[in-house]
Amino acid sequence: MSYEERRTWIYAAIAAMVPAVYAVIMLGRLADAGAAEISYAQPLLVAIGAGMVANFLAGMLIGAPDRRDERDVGIFRHGTQAGYFVLAAGAAGVLALTLAEAAHFWIANALYLAFILDALVSSAVKIVAYRRGF
Repeated sequence: MSYEERRTWIYAAIAAMVPAVYAVIMLGRLADAGAAEISYAQPLLVAIGAGMVANFLAGMLIGAPDRRDERDVGIFRHGTQAGYFVLAAGAAGVLALTLAEAAHFWIANALYLAFILDALVSSAVKIVAYRRGF
């Protein structure tokens, strides 16, 4: 397994686990109060920061990258482009929520979800390309 593929697996795992913890925390708070009444900014910022730090530390722990060949570059580009389409669709959803004057809680979390789906889709496309060929 190449460095790039290992890095993609780790990125996908972090992109799944950190938001899952955040979702459990937010669902617990939503059970007690409405969306407009709960504090979501600090847990959201902590989740974003935790994901960034976890990815940074994971990159340091798996070592230095070996050389990237044309296949790695192509797979990275293909996966990133697929993720951008998902992110654009999510941004359109966030825009619709904003125009509908939804609560800030829903707008912020929809944007976070768009970024998470971008990370998961781009990782999945890259992993499939590594496993099945590109």
